[in-house]
Amino acid sequence: MAELPSKVHLTLHPIYLRIRGHSVYEDENQRTWLHLLMETGGVLQVRLRQEDIPSGHIALTTNPQTSSTMPSQWTLQLGRWYLDSMGQFWRIVRQVNENGVEEMILELMEDS
Repeated sequence: MAELPSKVHLTLHPIYLRIRGHSVYEDENQRTWLHLLMETGGVLQVRLRQEDIPSGHIALTTNPQTSSTMPSQWTLQLGRWYLDSMGQFWRIVRQVNENGVEEMILELMEDS
């Protein structure tokens, strides 16, 4: 019989995420996160997926489009939302660990 997928909602969020390369962020524990920019019903969201990428495989970002559309850093504020390097607030929509893969979705708050 096949095992059911394991999905756990997490409450401990990374304290900060800093850009390390094209589409790659790194948290305070040197874990790497890949990002995907999404727009859902006119609301901007970012999906971050924790994946281990060896530092030798991370190319520093020099793409002006990436640097102008994505913040260089997010910092956790009061455990509820993130403040990015451009002064915008992002709400934590969800953070789960599913089958050993951690994923987080952030949504840009309208009034930021």
